[in-house]
Amino acid sequence: MENVDVLVVGGGAAGYFGAITAAQARPGCRVLLVERGAQPLSKVRISGGGRCNVTHSCFEPRQLSTRYPRGAKALLSAFSRFQPADTVQWFESRGVSLKTESDGRMFPTTDRSDSIIECLEREAADSGVDVRIRCGAQELRPLSGGGWEVLLDGPRGGVVHASRVLIATGGWRTGTLATLLETLGHEIVAPVPSLFTFHLNDGWVRELSGLAVPAVEVSVPGTALREKGPMLFTHWGLSGPAILRLSAWGARELNQRDYAFSLRVRWCVSHNEQQILETFQQMRQSSPGKAVVNTPLFHLPSRLWERIVVSAGVFGEERWNRLTRQASLGLADRLLRTDLQVTGKSMHKDEFVTCGGVHLKHVDFRTMESRVCPGLHFAGEVLDLDGITGGYNFQAAWTTGWLAGLAMARGA
Repeated sequence: MENVDVLVVGGGAAGYFGAITAAQARPGCRVLLVERGAQPLSKVRISGGGRCNVTHSCFEPRQLSTRYPRGAKALLSAFSRFQPADTVQWFESRGVSLKTESDGRMFPTTDRSDSIIECLEREAADSGVDVRIRCGAQELRPLSGGGWEVLLDGPRGGVVHASRVLIATGGWRTGTLATLLETLGHEIVAPVPSLFTFHLNDGWVRELSGLAVPAVEVSVPGTALREKGPMLFTHWGLSGPAILRLSAWGARELNQRDYAFSLRVRWCVSHNEQQILETFQQMRQSSPGKAVVNTPLFHLPSRLWERIVVSAGVFGEERWNRLTRQASLGLADRLLRTDLQVTGKSMHKDEFVTCGGVHLKHVDFRTMESRVCPGLHFAGEVLDLDGITGGYNFQAAWTTGWLAGLAMARGA
């Protein structure tokens, strides 16, 4: 049997940050981190296309909390103690500088996720954190005198007694751990995917694969779901920030629809119908003999403009000076309301985000400690909280990991 002060289950962003914080807050604290997989910090490695979107340059806690479809209220108080500015300072004080891109996302200046991974692994090693891979928690039992008995599986498994345990296993999955936590009295909110792309069977959509549109508005008719931002055509349908944010806010509702629903796209986000018609009238005067299909407007890519014009029934030989009032109204309507049918979703198998997990009512967000089981803490996506795309999920991991680590160091 092995005795430790803190046992961290899960080697992702939240787990590593919690383990490091505990070890550094109380020098000499015996911290053991176990990761069931062969490669810790795997999501950090692949996030942001291998660059790692560490956080977002939103430094006001109340505003920051609005980026979380689930968990906003609980995270507001947490962000008042550790927010993106603290994340930036934490990494930069350890030699990893961050940069801010035009959309507010923050990356290491090296554009390499390895910079973040190497920093976390170095800090863990220097702080004395014992990291074991291919090792997971099989059983979890509270001890009558306080603390926890945990049965670890894998080559370096065995029985461990820990004063404090942090569960930071990432995106929620059903299984042994879920059953253990439910048995201990925690309500588990059923997990469903969040941050996913949309499948469409429309041939013209797939023909535009690789095309990016800087600004659109997407919505689901009959619901309150509506988002603005860039959108990307893919060989399976649609992706990009606007789609991913819509999927996050609509995670449960779209799951209930089995990912089959109508998607409305507004291609002109800064123009109403009257302004569009006035632009058409200007084209009649300035370019009367030009073909409508060959003169893209509203900063739309030419290939997309051609598809929109043709779908509105305005064909190749139509010139601006011959465009009828009815045809103008039809084209304006298509620019404001193009309805597409979504038939499914896609998620990156390693980078996915789920909503669902341990119900937040069971967690004290001052310490991330269970209100049901003293000495048991949670951090990251194992909780029923998740953010939109843009570095927000990592920030929730850093924040909750830091709060848990600090509390465990003080209580162990």
